[in-house]
Amino acid sequence: MRLSSLLIIALTFFMAGVVSLVAANFSVTLIEENSEIGVRDALDNEGMTWAEVQADGLQVTLAGIAPTEAVRFRALTTAGSIVDAARVIDQMEVEAQAAIAPPRFSAEILRNDSGISMIGLIPTTTDREAAIARFSKVAGTANVADLLEAADYPAPPGWEDAFSFGINAMAQLPRAKASIDAGRVAITAIADSVADKAQMENNLRRAAPPNLRLMLDIATPRPVITPFTLRFEIDADGARFDACSADTDRAKERILAAAQAAGMQDTPRCTLGLGVPSPSWSDAVAQSIDALAELGGGSVSFADADITLTAQAGTDQDRFDNVVGALEGRLPEVFALLAQLPKVEDPNRGPAEFTATLSPEGQVQLRGRVSDSGLRDLAESYAKARFGSDKVYMAARVVEDLPNDWAARVLTGLEALASLNNGAMAVTAEKMTVTGNTGNPQANTEIASLLASKLGEAAAYDINVTYQEKLDPVLGLPTPDECEAEIGSVLQSGKINFEPGSATIDASALTIMDAIADILKRCGDLQLEIQGYTDSQGRESMNLALSQSRAESVLNELRARRVLTGSFTAKGYGEENPIADNGSEAGREANRRIEFRLIRADTVATPAETTLESDGQSGDTDGDTSQEGTTDEQN
Repeated sequence: MRLSSLLIIALTFFMAGVVSLVAANFSVTLIEENSEIGVRDALDNEGMTWAEVQADGLQVTLAGIAPTEAVRFRALTTAGSIVDAARVIDQMEVEAQAAIAPPRFSAEILRNDSGISMIGLIPTTTDREAAIARFSKVAGTANVADLLEAADYPAPPGWEDAFSFGINAMAQLPRAKASIDAGRVAITAIADSVADKAQMENNLRRAAPPNLRLMLDIATPRPVITPFTLRFEIDADGARFDACSADTDRAKERILAAAQAAGMQDTPRCTLGLGVPSPSWSDAVAQSIDALAELGGGSVSFADADITLTAQAGTDQDRFDNVVGALEGRLPEVFALLAQLPKVEDPNRGPAEFTATLSPEGQVQLRGRVSDSGLRDLAESYAKARFGSDKVYMAARVVEDLPNDWAARVLTGLEALASLNNGAMAVTAEKMTVTGNTGNPQANTEIASLLASKLGEAAAYDINVTYQEKLDPVLGLPTPDECEAEIGSVLQSGKINFEPGSATIDASALTIMDAIADILKRCGDLQLEIQGYTDSQGRESMNLALSQSRAESVLNELRARRVLTGSFTAKGYGEENPIADNGSEAGREANRRIEFRLIRADTVATPAETTLESDGQSGDTDGDTSQEGTTDEQN
């Protein structure tokens, strides 16, 4: 019994030890798995899938190649947030970084009368002191500015050849700039003449190393042209330049384009120079060449701002006057034009004359001759004031030997022309003629009185003015009934709609408003009421307010079209006076309307007495989205 009890106790302790060992082993395995899974999930969530995680007991080992040192440290930090940082073993490596690229070496050398400056970045292997010594011999030590920086990197291929060539070239060029890169040198310089430029380019290209890319931009100063001259001629042999000058390439292109349009076949040389009298030189030249081509021949010469235009003998006098007059009006102010028409025996030429014509559209053309530029400007200004600045075309030219009262005749004739709807007036040394059409039955009397008072009772003039009733501003007005008929015709072809449930006129109805506004502008002073109506849906107070707003919208649209609405009123009647059954959609649509009434002594707001009305639709009252048309108004 005693031995048996001891054996049982021993077996019990042994079994307890085995169980403890198994439990400890299971716990370690569980800890390892949980640690490894937790750290791996955390790293994956941070995008560090490159990291390898392995747990060994309580220790967690991180391996793999991190992109950068910062990423490696972030992996350690992430793992340390899951397990104790003391348990994390770092076996990670960092990916090798590419070597830092060498800098780009370049240098700029500038030389002018003040000295030589060098700036840029060069390798430490470049003989910087030799360059400074070379330039010091040329410009003096005090006049050499060394702003070069050096970097301890190998010189790239072609750098030494380029730098050496740039130093030698700049030592020979008094005013230049050199931009030096490995295998490339760009030189900008100024030569004294075209011959010096060619010689300089040849010397530099011969001295350049074989593999060097050399870029040259050598300019020569433009000559000073005094006076700045040009001469262009058109004759039986064709069109050509005897001399051509321009201040810019753009001006040259415009001048040559004008010459080619005038018939020039070849491409002449046009000298670019300094001394142009005005930036508008090419404008004046092109306009003068165009005028010469319009005349059909002759010559035009420029000496600074003085222009001499000589037409071919036999050129029609009226044509000459019109072309020269138009040219005088277009030329820039600085230019002075002397136009010459060689004298020839021409029995058909006729006397000197100034004419002005007024078209039915209101366009005015002034042609012929005036005594001086002051009269020319005054006549043009007066015409623009009377007929509109955008409707006057001036083509009159200045000539000498005109009668002393020529200015009075011209201005009086323009004043007489202004009283016509269309016509013409002509001034000659002997008399004045006024012809045309007018809506004023007293026009002949008024024009005769004007001419007599301005020119004297003994002045000779002819008046041939025809009265046309359709031009009469009074008799030409339609009656109120005629206005009603015209507006009714417009409303039969279209309706004015409102936007649904609002007082805003729909965009589709604006053309109808335009047409009615045009009628009202011709109808004179009308007493008119604009009445708004709705259907019976919705509250009566809301319908009344909506109808009032729509009537006012129509009135405002007419005002926006410059219709005089001082005698107009706008009133809303809501759902009153229906003209159809509100029980149907068609009836409700008809009741949503605006009517126009001429206000008479017996006018009452009932449908039977309506004289101007529209069946226009508008989308409208509470719960109804159909559109209401507006008819037009009269003014």
